[in-house]
Amino acid sequence: MRVLIVGCGYVGLPLGAELVRQGHQVFGLRRSAGNEGELRAAGIQPLIADISNAENLTALPREFDWVVNSVASAVGGEADYRRTYLEGTRNLLNWLTPAPRAFVYTSSTGVYAQNDGSVVTEESATEPDSASTRVLIETEQLLMSAAWEKQFPAMILRCAGIYGPGRGYWLRQFLAGEARLEGAGERWLNMIHRDDVGAAIIAALEHGAPGEIYNAVDDEPAQQRTLFAWLAERLHRPMPPAVPEMASPGRRAATNKRVSNQKLRLALGCNLKYPTFREGYAAELARLGLCAD
Repeated sequence: MRVLIVGCGYVGLPLGAELVRQGHQVFGLRRSAGNEGELRAAGIQPLIADISNAENLTALPREFDWVVNSVASAVGGEADYRRTYLEGTRNLLNWLTPAPRAFVYTSSTGVYAQNDGSVVTEESATEPDSASTRVLIETEQLLMSAAWEKQFPAMILRCAGIYGPGRGYWLRQFLAGEARLEGAGERWLNMIHRDDVGAAIIAALEHGAPGEIYNAVDDEPAQQRTLFAWLAERLHRPMPPAVPEMASPGRRAATNKRVSNQKLRLALGCNLKYPTFREGYAAELARLGLCAD
C-alpha cells in the first residue's frame, strides 16, 4: 500500500517504520523541515507541509491507499487545537482526491466527560468539559459527516493516555518523587503504550469499517493507588504522599472512568503487546536500567 502518515512524530514515526517493514511505501508529513534524516533512516519518505494551511498541500502527491492523521497540537489551547485538528482535518478532506481506501484519525478518550468511575464504550455520551475538548468533538463530527454523507472512509481511534519510551506522565512523576496520591487513590486511569497505538492503527487500516469509532486503550483501567503500589513494590520505594482531592478539580483530576477496548479487540482483532500498565512500565523500567524486583 501507498501510505501517508500526517504528523509523523512520537506515534507516527514507529508506525511508519513498522509499515515499511511490512512492505508498504510510506510517506511521513511534518509541518516543518528538520530531522528528515530520522524519517529516511526508517525508510519513510519525508514531506513538509502545515495542514492548517490549505495552500501548503497543493504541491504534494495526493494519491494514497491509506492515510493516518496523527498530528499533535504544538502549543495547546483552543486556538491551536482548532487550527491543527479541525481546520487541518478539513483541509485534508478537501485535498485527498481521489479518496484513500482508509483514513484513520487519532482522537482522544478525553472526549468522554464521565467522572463517576463508570465503564465507557464507543456508544457512551461525549460532552466537552473544556474548549479544547469541544474542538476534538467538532473534528470527530466533521469526519463522521464525511463518512456518512460523502462515503469518505474515515475511522476514529480515541486514544487513552499514551506512554512509552521517554513519555509517561505517571511514571515520570513517580520517578521524580513528585507523584501524589489523590485522596484514597480511587480514581481510574486509562492508558495505552505507544507501540499498541500503532498496532491499533494498523488493525483499523486493515479491518476497520468507515464511519466507525474505536477506543484505543489497554485491557485494564487501573486505579491510581494500584499503579503507584506496583511501582513502589517494584522499585522498593515508598508510596507517594496522599493529598486531599481537589474541591474543584481540573481536567486531569476530573478524569475518572473505565474505558473499554472490547470493540478494538473483537471487531478489529487487535491483540496488545502491553495489555496492562504492568507490562508496559516493566519494559520502560528495563530500558531505563531500573529493574529492581
